[in-house]
Amino acid sequence: AVSMPSQYSSDHSRDDAATLAASVGIDYRTVAIADMYHSFMDGLAESFEGTAPDLTEENLQARIRGTLVMALCNKFGWLALATGNKSEFAVGYSTLYGDSNGALAPIGDVYKTRVFQLARWRNELAIERGETPPIPESTITKPPSAELRPDQRDDQSLPPYDELDAVLERYVDDDFTVDELLAAGADPELARWVARLVDRNEFKRRQTPFSLRVTRKAFGRDRRMPLTNAYSEVRWTTDEVEGSHG
Repeated sequence: AVSMPSQYSSDHSRDDAATLAASVGIDYRTVAIADMYHSFMDGLAESFEGTAPDLTEENLQARIRGTLVMALCNKFGWLALATGNKSEFAVGYSTLYGDSNGALAPIGDVYKTRVFQLARWRNELAIERGETPPIPESTITKPPSAELRPDQRDDQSLPPYDELDAVLERYVDDDFTVDELLAAGADPELARWVARLVDRNEFKRRQTPFSLRVTRKAFGRDRRMPLTNAYSEVRWTTDEVEGSHG
């Protein structure tokens, strides 16, 4: 395992990562990216002159990490694992050539709410066996965050995962249309937002590693949608199209 902290990485995230690696007995090393990030920004300063910081700077951090992971795998003959889950891949909450890098996405077909359930189950199993729970409790209970900018949380960009996953399961796994989602009681704004993002981010999913299939509809194998002509079941406004790229 490789920890790649930046200036935005919290102490508790670093501690949790080290604790988890020690608990499961895997190699753990740290390669800080702050200096590399600043070198990139220095090199881009002239090109970026007059522009305000935005998603570009956040994605750059993820892509630096992706490059480091691939370099280490190249050097030592390792296999890179992508850490994204199905909720994130569904709505495009990942960075191409960054955190989506890898040969395999082990939990890529597992919704975020189920990831939390699996983590709790694994800890409970350890307790039943008289072992120390391997996953730090704070990893499960703290607000999810990409930690790519100050005080960032997933819920600033996404709805609560229990609400998001409930709509995703029906739209992706059960092939509900937006009209069927609304008839089933889904919030109209959320249903349309989810459908737009899922459809819009097909191009990202085509470039992510394959996952271990555990649901009825795994991306890349069981569900493939059009890539051309900005296909979407729900029409986008100009502002939504311009704000959807990540």
